[in-house]
Amino acid sequence: MSRPHSVPTPAMVGERPSDLAALLRSCVDDPRRVTTDLPRRVAAAHDASPYLFAPQAVVRAASAAEVGALMAGARAAGVPLTLRSGGTSLAGQAGGDGVLVDVRSHWRKAEVLDDGHRVRLQPGLTVRQANARLARYGRRLGPDPASESACTIGGLVANNSSGMNCGTLDNAYHTMESLQFVLPSGTVIDSGAPDADERLRAKEPELHAGLLRLRDRVRTSPRARATVERLFAMKNTMGYGLNSFLDHTTPADLLAHLMIGSEGTLGFVGEAVFRTVPILPHAATGLLILPGLAEATDALPALLAAGARTAELLDASSLRVAQLDPGSGAALRGLRVEHHAALLVEFAEDTAERLEEVAAAARPVLERLPAVTGTALTRDPKERARLWHLRKGLYTAVAGARRPGTTALLEDIAVPMDRLTRTCEGLIGLFDRHGYEDAVIFGHARDGNVHFMLTQDFDSRAETDRYARFTDDMVDLVLAAEGTLKAEHGTGRAMAPFVRRQYGDELYDVMRELKRLCDPAGVLNPGVLLDDDPGAHLRRLKSVPAVDPAVDACVECGYCEPVCPTADVTTTPRQRIALQREIALAAAAGDDDRRRELEDDYAYAAVDSCAADSLCVTACPVTIDTGAVMKRLRGERHSPLAQHAGRVAARHWATAVKGVRIGLGAAHAAPAPLTGAATKVMRRLGATDLVPAWSPDIPHGGGPRPAARQVPAARAVFFAACIGSVFASEDGDDPGHDGSRRGDSGRDGSGKRASGSAGAFLRLCERAGVAVDVPELAGLCCGTPWQSKGYTEGHRAMAARTLDALWTASDHGRLPVVCDASSCTHGLGELAAALPEAERERYAGLRFVDSVTFTAETLLPLLPQAPRLDSLALHPTCSTVHLDITGDLRTVAEAVAGTVTVPDSWGCCAFAGDRGLLHPEVTAGATAAQAAEVNEREHDAYASCNRTCEMGMTRATGRPYRHILQLLDDALDRSERAAG
Repeated sequence: MSRPHSVPTPAMVGERPSDLAALLRSCVDDPRRVTTDLPRRVAAAHDASPYLFAPQAVVRAASAAEVGALMAGARAAGVPLTLRSGGTSLAGQAGGDGVLVDVRSHWRKAEVLDDGHRVRLQPGLTVRQANARLARYGRRLGPDPASESACTIGGLVANNSSGMNCGTLDNAYHTMESLQFVLPSGTVIDSGAPDADERLRAKEPELHAGLLRLRDRVRTSPRARATVERLFAMKNTMGYGLNSFLDHTTPADLLAHLMIGSEGTLGFVGEAVFRTVPILPHAATGLLILPGLAEATDALPALLAAGARTAELLDASSLRVAQLDPGSGAALRGLRVEHHAALLVEFAEDTAERLEEVAAAARPVLERLPAVTGTALTRDPKERARLWHLRKGLYTAVAGARRPGTTALLEDIAVPMDRLTRTCEGLIGLFDRHGYEDAVIFGHARDGNVHFMLTQDFDSRAETDRYARFTDDMVDLVLAAEGTLKAEHGTGRAMAPFVRRQYGDELYDVMRELKRLCDPAGVLNPGVLLDDDPGAHLRRLKSVPAVDPAVDACVECGYCEPVCPTADVTTTPRQRIALQREIALAAAAGDDDRRRELEDDYAYAAVDSCAADSLCVTACPVTIDTGAVMKRLRGERHSPLAQHAGRVAARHWATAVKGVRIGLGAAHAAPAPLTGAATKVMRRLGATDLVPAWSPDIPHGGGPRPAARQVPAARAVFFAACIGSVFASEDGDDPGHDGSRRGDSGRDGSGKRASGSAGAFLRLCERAGVAVDVPELAGLCCGTPWQSKGYTEGHRAMAARTLDALWTASDHGRLPVVCDASSCTHGLGELAAALPEAERERYAGLRFVDSVTFTAETLLPLLPQAPRLDSLALHPTCSTVHLDITGDLRTVAEAVAGTVTVPDSWGCCAFAGDRGLLHPEVTAGATAAQAAEVNEREHDAYASCNRTCEMGMTRATGRPYRHILQLLDDALDRSERAAG
């Protein structure tokens, strides 16, 4: 039970940071969730916007009551409070210089209602995570922002998100059914409760009465009403959602809808219930290239009337950028782009038959268009993905190619459809006038909503002045067209000084009064959404120093954070890069104390704790591999002596593996307290990255690797991973339980039957009649242990030996090399990169295949169908993602069990070889959510495809995770036994 939270008073607050920290700690159940440490504050400060505010404290709130108490605490301390979830907002609304409250880490619950027709969500879930829970019902959220992989429900509500398909009808405002929100006073209102309005009137009488006054004021003013109706007929996230005063009547409903798009300035939304929309699984897509912008915009009404669900605009500059993409296609690559524009159109329906009808009806409309490269529509998923990549890849291409030290700015506007062409032409003219040569225009043409992207340097007064002049001219252009200065991205700080100009004095006064009624002390996000300072958008702009060519392209968008296993424990990839920039800025400013404090913390919080799984690169729009950078930094810390030791270990790897196995046996034989105490002492002496934190759940040593053999007509070479020899599998090293398993296939180096995943794979091959060779494996390794720790010399030595052996064993690449651990398969594929350039080409013909894929593609069709278990919990690994074999893993799992469940909260377990042994707190944090989800029910079996990942999930869940091939082998073994 959580303790009641006291309401802080001004007397509780002193002038020192420690006083603020003490006050904030009194507001939460666990004081460890409050920090005023410089590195944590600096890391949390960075978001996707061009603004930077350094908070005085960062708090991870865990309940609505805590948020209410923190608001009271901030008010008592006289410091502002900013709510932060995903930090993907582009206009500066997610940062502040007071208290930054994280409402992501402890806010990821979802409840699907009414067979998916409604869903209750907390603010910390990403849109993609929410949609994953709805997909099995054939439903999704209405808003479909392009940042759905990283933007959270909190931001979706705070910014009134929409997207490419939803238009104005299916945005957050129109699909929201109810909200639970916390006001700055601490009052909690659930607008879905029958007594919500009575409760609001009783708890907040002035606010209740004030909302009625403002409602009537807007409704009875013809000018105000007309302005609201005009602006909200378009996508519009500029200022508060004043359309609420026209659409709703009771103060509770009014306030709930005003919360949407309020950017954290009126209160905190702790829970939202949305009505969902159906997934339309059948789609046809085409890229229509037209002579110019006018022809593109003229085509829109007919296309939309014909049933096009999506119509994305690309201007001539966008097309030139898209031409550089290898997947652009011959027609686009061969086009001499002058004034051309394109529409990426998509028709989507719930059945293939209905799609065929709609596409056929649209064909005359398409054929009348003056398209220069045809009007074909494709239903092929790969071709559709290629076309969408051209549109979505524009941000990547422009942001990735920008000059180091500059910021990528992505702005959005909306205008009435009949003024879209003139506005786009006007923007192009402004780009030319102000020297933005690399600017591009693209966007949601069906809604008159376009985005434009440009790169900007904020480190000089001249550059900032250029941006100011451009912004002023852009505002003139859009408002002259009776458009809105923000269509999707929220007002933030970037457009706050222009709200009065867009709405006029009367409606601006309504907004000011609304803010005063909800937040009389002005605690929540001051300067966001409303600001009377005409130059506020030009202050506190972020400096982006060049620090490392490998990371300089980072736009701090935060897309990496949802896939990062250390996000809730230490730092994220965005924060690792931001901290490097902060260290560089401190050094340039001569602030040695700040630099040292950041550097001292960076060693563990960024470098040592990184799982280095590189899932970040799969999410990064500019393909930054922060995991690889952290591995390189580990290597740069090693002395020549340490690098030499790594090389010696590689040369004597067989002996090292045998020594680890013996050591594990001795550790288990000794009393557990003695082993634990010994490792604790060594770690305290500085060996935290060498000596594991001992735990009785660490497995015994495994058996030797399979013995070498060559057989006639081999179809593959089997490279049994050494990790299976280091650690025994969950069923120990007795492969047959009673020693009676079939055949002589798969004996290990000691003559015993091979165990673990290696033994299972060899027995499956024998059952399927598929012959495989096994080379002499002693002393060979995929190289991952050296690569992940930064021992470059050892990695190079192991690469040369292992690749040479496999080159010979595979008959110079004729046979594929199959490995039974996904991370090792991935590591083998990266081995050649450790060699000098001149030696890499020799091994280009080697093909590495994971045993899961080999089983799915080659063995399963030849194996008998075994009786299946009822249910299986499956843990894909980061390497199955990199290898793109998660589908193969599921295929094999479905041969084992009728129901295969991958947790909705799946993520990398962060065990990362020995990282989970050296830093168990990292794996504990990474696996907490998925372990809780797995343990919500009993499963007949638990599986993965990598030994250390199995160890990590076993530790997290208390359930025995085994390699999926062992479970398949067991199932066939049981079937054979039952057959006699």
